[in-house]
Amino acid sequence: MPEMKNRRSARPALRSAAVPALALALAAGLAGCSTDDAAEPAAGTSSGSPSASTSPTTDVSVPAGVELTPQGEDLSFGDTATVAFEPDQKRSTVLDLTVTGARQGTLDDFKGFILDDPYKKKANYYYVDVKVKNVGEGEVGGLPVPLWGVNADNTLLPAVNFTTTFKPCASTPLPKKFGPGQKVSTCLVYLSPDHGTLESLSFRPDQAFDPIEWTGKVEKAKADKPKKADQKSKQAKKSKKNKNG
Repeated sequence: MPEMKNRRSARPALRSAAVPALALALAAGLAGCSTDDAAEPAAGTSSGSPSASTSPTTDVSVPAGVELTPQGEDLSFGDTATVAFEPDQKRSTVLDLTVTGARQGTLDDFKGFILDDPYKKKANYYYVDVKVKNVGEGEVGGLPVPLWGVNADNTLLPAVNFTTTFKPCASTPLPKKFGPGQKVSTCLVYLSPDHGTLESLSFRPDQAFDPIEWTGKVEKAKADKPKKADQKSKQAKKSKKNKNG
């Protein structure tokens, strides 16, 4: 992944209106699919559209000794950002967000899921490991982790929400109870349309906020190891060919 340091003065505007709607549709198409049965997807269940309304003038209560990360900060994987999180008028807190790593998935990971939409079949899949700690004073359980993916087209990508178990990467919201001092390590799934790449992860609660972004090396997808039965079949064919030769 290319380095993206010192870009604040020339940071292009992120596309966060029309195109993310496509990504939201992709996310909804995967939600509710079961690896045990080909269930129809549930509509409108994407967890990845961070709904916080935090702005530069936010009045979220910041505990003494806690310092918020400046807007526009460029971070590397492993770095922590401390951000004001205000999902609605009734709930707010301060979160420590740490992107610890990212890797590319494969279409084979989704065997048993309904992928009838051509956009999903042409997407690249990425799994991002994240740590979240509530260092504020509020309760924000059950809410999406407020991080977007950003691809090479500078498009915001919401994380996919699964209503059934997805072993490669859980991609679920915060625990139902997530109060002061609580922390969680989780993994988020992002789909980048048209085989797009994942360039960074972004905390960007609204249009007025200069995003905080993480970049780092995205590990390439690992090729599936051939099954033993396939290996025996190949060996048998090779042996037969040698005998006939």
